Amino acid sequence: MQLPFPDESFDAVVCQFGVMFFPDKAKAFSEARRVLRPGGAFLFSVWDRMERNEFADIVTSSLETLFPGDPPRFLARTPYGHHDASAIARDLANGGFTCAPEITTLALRSRAESARIPAVAFCEGMPLRGEIEARDASRLAEATNAAEAAIARRCGKGAVEGDISALVVVVER
Repeated sequence: MQLPFPDESFDAVVCQFGVMFFPDKAKAFSEARRVLRPGGAFLFSVWDRMERNEFADIVTSSLETLFPGDPPRFLARTPYGHHDASAIARDLANGGFTCAPEITTLALRSRAESARIPAVAFCEGMPLRGEIEARDASRLAEATNAAEAAIARRCGKGAVEGDISALVVVVER
């Protein structure tokens, strides 16, 4: 949100799966625009909506059953929460970009050797862990186990695969 580079320093600015974490997207986008030369490109990727990202969706649903009154919503709110093309275009315009962004959806499959791997990654290896622990730190293992079981139910035992989808955004200065 405050890049340490002179104005018009770069032909391209690239951000892979970071934009959704910017607290002020328009401010961050204005900084990207500032350091781009005229005609330069800002390229970034964000996760598509949660329903198009199977493991994240399964984990979130499984946690809703453990914490029904106050489910951890970090995944829906942050990593999978900035997927609306019109909101992205608006944030870019508010950051000073005047060209319309080109937004491409990239749908693939994610693979893991077991359901345990994505369960641990989501529940214990990212800020979702803090939301689980804020509700009841003693239930972290239970939450991870519930996520693992839910992934295995939907994706099978042994190696698992799930849909993943991201948006790739390119806008010219």
